[in-house]
Amino acid sequence: MEQLLVFLPLLVILGVFMFFASRRQRRAMQATIDLHESLQVGDRVHTTSGLQGTVTDITDDTVDLEIAPGVITTWMKLAIRDRIEAEAPELDHTDAVELTADPERAPKD
Repeated sequence: MEQLLVFLPLLVILGVFMFFASRRQRRAMQATIDLHESLQVGDRVHTTSGLQGTVTDITDDTVDLEIAPGVITTWMKLAIRDRIEAEAPELDHTDAVELTADPERAPKD
């Protein structure tokens, strides 16, 4: 009976760890499914092998990617890792100087 009481906390900790690990895995799988269902022609994507391309056609199980002008390859949807989001435009040096020269934005002593 004493041996059971020694192992009971370890079993509880193991059970909690397994619960949270499976929950995290389920969320990741759902995010992947949502990504594959939301793909549209024209999206820029990364594949699991690191290739970047633009989606040109989508079927139930495959995606055609244009990896260079005029070069189209067919991939399984499962190979799409993530969508490449458009980058925010960077400020050039003159815009940065104008922002810092604004007296209302200047740091106060």
